Amino acid sequence: MTGNDLLRNARATWSKLKAFYATRLHPFLKTARFSCSCCRKTLKFFLNTPHFPTVVIAVSVMATVFANVTPPDPNRTSPWATIWQPGDAAPAASNPPPAGTREIIGFLQPGDSLSTSFKRCQVPESVGQQVIRALRGIVDFRELRPRDRFALRLDPQGELQECTYESGPLNVHKVTRHDDGTFYAERLNVPLERRTVKVSGAVNESLYDAFISSREEPRLLYTFADIFASRIDFNTEVQTGDRFSMVFEKYYKGGEFVGYGKILMAEYDRKDEAPLAGFYYTPTTGESGSFFDRNGEELGTSFIRSPVPMARVSSGFTMRRLHPILRFTRPHPAVDLAAPTGTPIMAAADGKVTSLGWNGGYGKQIVIDHGNGYRTHYSHLSKFRSGLTEGSRVRQKEIIGYVGSTGLSTGPHLDYRMEYNRSFVNPFAMEFRPRSVLRGQELARFRQEQEVMARLSGALDDPKVVMVNSVTVTPESKFTFL
Repeated sequence: MTGNDLLRNARATWSKLKAFYATRLHPFLKTARFSCSCCRKTLKFFLNTPHFPTVVIAVSVMATVFANVTPPDPNRTSPWATIWQPGDAAPAASNPPPAGTREIIGFLQPGDSLSTSFKRCQVPESVGQQVIRALRGIVDFRELRPRDRFALRLDPQGELQECTYESGPLNVHKVTRHDDGTFYAERLNVPLERRTVKVSGAVNESLYDAFISSREEPRLLYTFADIFASRIDFNTEVQTGDRFSMVFEKYYKGGEFVGYGKILMAEYDRKDEAPLAGFYYTPTTGESGSFFDRNGEELGTSFIRSPVPMARVSSGFTMRRLHPILRFTRPHPAVDLAAPTGTPIMAAADGKVTSLGWNGGYGKQIVIDHGNGYRTHYSHLSKFRSGLTEGSRVRQKEIIGYVGSTGLSTGPHLDYRMEYNRSFVNPFAMEFRPRSVLRGQELARFRQEQEVMARLSGALDDPKVVMVNSVTVTPESKFTFL
C-alpha cells in the first residue's frame, strides 16, 4: 500500500468515525450510569470537552492505518534471528556479524541446564553439543545459575562460528571455530571502569536510616559496620548527631554498575566520644589487606565482640540467676543473645572445634579452642553448619551453626560462654589485643598512604569530583566484589 492509499483510507475512516461518535457513542455515554459518583462527574466533564472525540477518533484512525500495513513475508528469513528476554542486555559480540549470519541470544532460567536453555532458544542440537563439549573443563556446569547469558553466531549454513557464555560480570568465556573445524574455548579478559566515590551523612534515628538516603546498597553499609565491629556496637551505641563517611570503589561494565570494590577509608564521628577511622592497607609482608586505625593498629581484634551481632542481650553474665525452667538460683557465666531461629552464628576467633553434639541441658553445642588458654562455648543451636566436625579448623567470623532453642531453653537464643585458663569470663567485658600492629618502615609506609587517602577524601567532598580509572580483570586475577 502506497502513502496516498493510506492517506485516503485515513480520511475515509475519520469521516465514518465522526458520524458514529455523533449519532451512537456520545448519546450512549451521556445517558450511561456509573456506580461511583466521583467517576460519573469526572467522565461527564470529559465527555463534554472537545478532547474526548479527538482522542477516540485519533486512536481509531491509527489502528486502521496499522491494520492496513502490509505484513512481513513469513518466508523471508531475517539475518538477525534474535531471541532474548525483554529488558536484558545480552553479551555483546566482539565484532558486527557478517551479512547472512544468524545470532541467537538467551539466558538460563531457574532449573535450566545449558542444553535445555539452548533447546528453548531454538539452538540446533548439534550446535549446542559443540558448545558444551568445548566449554567442558573450563566451565563447571554444576554451578550454572539463572540469568547466565549466552550469544551464539551461526554462519549462513547454520554452523557454529562462535559462542560467548557469561556467568556473572567477571566470568566471560568464548568458543571460537578454527579454520580446520575444531573449536577453542577460553576465558576472556574483562575491561571495567572503576569509580572512586565518597558518601557521608548524619545519624538521626539509626545508621541504616542515615545511610539509605545515599541510594547505595545495604551490603556496603554492612561492610562499613563490620570494619568497626571490635570498637562499637551499631545496634546499641549509635546516637543522634553521629556522622559517618566512607571512600569506596564502584565498578561498571559497559556503563552498567556491576559491583562494589574495596572500602578505602571509613570514618565514624561519635557525638560524645573520640572519632573512629579505618584505612585499608596491605602490608608488604601480607597476602591480603585489612583496616588499620590512625596509629597503625589493626581494627580487627583477636576476638569479635559478639558471634551474633544483630542479637538482643536477653540475659547477662552473673553468678546468681534464677533459672527460668529449673526455678532455682545458680551461676550464669554466659551471655544469652536472643535472635530468631536459624540466625547464623559466627566463630568469635580462629580456632579448632573440640566438641560438637548434644550436651544435656545445653542442647546442641559447639566448643572451640582458640589457644593461649581461650575457649568459647555456643549452646542451644538449632543445627550445625554442614560439614563441620570435631577437629575442624575455623576462621574468625566463619559460620559455625544457627540459633535455636534445644535443651533447657524457653526460646530461641545463643548461650555464649568464654573460658580463659579454665575459668569463665564475661566476653563483653574483655579487652582484646589488635590482630596486628604496624611498626618501623611498615608504619611509615602506612602513614604515607594514609595522607594520600585523606587528601583524596577531601577532594571527593565535592559531589562533582569522581576519580575514574580503567582496569582489566584477567583470568588470573583474584578479584571479587563485596
